[in-house]
Amino acid sequence: MNAQISDRVQRSFSRSFRSYHASASQQAEIADRLVHEMRIGDAPVHFATALEFGCGTGHLTHRLCTAFDFENLTVNDLSPEAAETAAAVGAAFMCGDAETVEWPHRPDLITSASMIQWLHDPLRFLQRAAQSLAPGGWLAVSGFGPEQYRELVRVGSNAKAPGLCGSNDLVAAVEGQLDIVSSGESLSSLYFPSPRKVLEHLRKTGVNGRAQKVWTKTSLAQFTDHYVRDFGTDAGVSLTYHPTWIIARKPW
Repeated sequence: MNAQISDRVQRSFSRSFRSYHASASQQAEIADRLVHEMRIGDAPVHFATALEFGCGTGHLTHRLCTAFDFENLTVNDLSPEAAETAAAVGAAFMCGDAETVEWPHRPDLITSASMIQWLHDPLRFLQRAAQSLAPGGWLAVSGFGPEQYRELVRVGSNAKAPGLCGSNDLVAAVEGQLDIVSSGESLSSLYFPSPRKVLEHLRKTGVNGRAQKVWTKTSLAQFTDHYVRDFGTDAGVSLTYHPTWIIARKPW
């Protein structure tokens, strides 16, 4: 991740750390999906060593620790506040950019939920993960696809993440190195009473770290008019989520 963008994203997620957990309902569902897909894919109940990237407030971390047993779990995040997540489950904490920190040696599980879209080269990250896994190790990763926040793109926002990938892209990144257990993607929408509530949601979940938008009365009015005109419904204005995921295993 570009250092300047990395710093901006880190500050945004750090500011939203206290509000993120309750506001990130879609990310919570994605964490549920990853654990569900691992379990129906016959992932082992016990892992000797595991590494989670982008643990944040622990949506995935806590679900993993409920569903599986770990001898050694290391969790990573760009924001130092996520050390609280590690402490809550007795995991080691590794703070820093997932693309540049030193990874533990040959983990049996590498996992991440709703993080890789912030990387400029998420497919290279997946390839590194595939190479780093121990034989028989598991990969369980989710990101977001190109339809993520399509409403914001239409109204001219640059808040979207740089590394949006479809599930086919995730599979292609590790094919030949890993056996694919499952992969998929879905589309869903949240509805808000106004475009201002959309912006509030983005702020609470920290995903506006790239936007660098300074609102004026005029620009906010234009944003609101455009958003309501194009995406207003009886249920409110929509915001699209496009989660993608992959579960794979390294051959022995």
